[in-house]
Amino acid sequence: MQKITPFLWFEKDMKAVTDFYLSIFPDSTTSYVGSLSDTPSGYVDMATLVIYGKEISLMTAGPYLPFNPTVSFTISCESEDEVRALHEKLMEGGKELMPLQAYPFAKMYAWVADKYGVSWQLMFREGAQAGPKVTPSFMFVGSVWGRAEEALQFYTKVFKNASTLYRMPHDGTEPPEAANTVKYASFMLEGEHFSLMDGAKGAPFSFEQAISFMVSCETQEEVDYYWAALTEGGKEVQCGWLSDKFGMPWQIVPAAFSRMMSTGTKEQIMRVTAAFMKMKKFDIATLEQAFKGE
Repeated sequence: MQKITPFLWFEKDMKAVTDFYLSIFPDSTTSYVGSLSDTPSGYVDMATLVIYGKEISLMTAGPYLPFNPTVSFTISCESEDEVRALHEKLMEGGKELMPLQAYPFAKMYAWVADKYGVSWQLMFREGAQAGPKVTPSFMFVGSVWGRAEEALQFYTKVFKNASTLYRMPHDGTEPPEAANTVKYASFMLEGEHFSLMDGAKGAPFSFEQAISFMVSCETQEEVDYYWAALTEGGKEVQCGWLSDKFGMPWQIVPAAFSRMMSTGTKEQIMRVTAAFMKMKKFDIATLEQAFKGE
């Protein structure tokens, strides 16, 4: 089971959203479809896509802050043709953030925001070792510019099964004030690959709840641990959501809650929904009581 799952908040029309991504990524599937009612956003559609073996959860829950490039998804391609094919599909209604061409770090590369605003980095590196097909990437800009190294140390400390795989610092030439910031780093958290970098200092955007990362927890002790660790210097939000000290949104979710929502009757799901809407940090015992109607 995937321990950390990207979670994307769209405005409306889940079928159009899922059809769009299923049409772009070969052999992608939908592993879950569900809904919630009586939430602050009203009726909410939920789905989980599996893209190149990676689960990505989606929600349509009305207007929220738009997607931006602080979180993107890097697709490791097997050829230049694969880069071009994905680029062509993602550019339908989208826009180019970095043009499709060769770069010093890749034989073929492009950075694209699709028609919903979700950012994708498409890359083919000749002779590169096989790695993950999909990698979430964090870009530290604006008020958190220069803190990528701090974040790397923080995340690999908070998550118990974690390691830094590669780190490349800026050499101070691009621009000079970037000396010793992170040009690129790759790391693993709980078996999942991530990357991060310091981006443009003056970029006018920040991490937003349009993209969060859902951490599945087996016990209340584990929920308590991640909640305390990730809210240190950050803030509690609602319904299992929080923002860490860099502004990165996370959801700390009991695996039991996910099972209830996927297997419960309509009445059970409504009771659990009413219970968790009153919570910030999830309480498993209270959710189980609501599920049982106690």
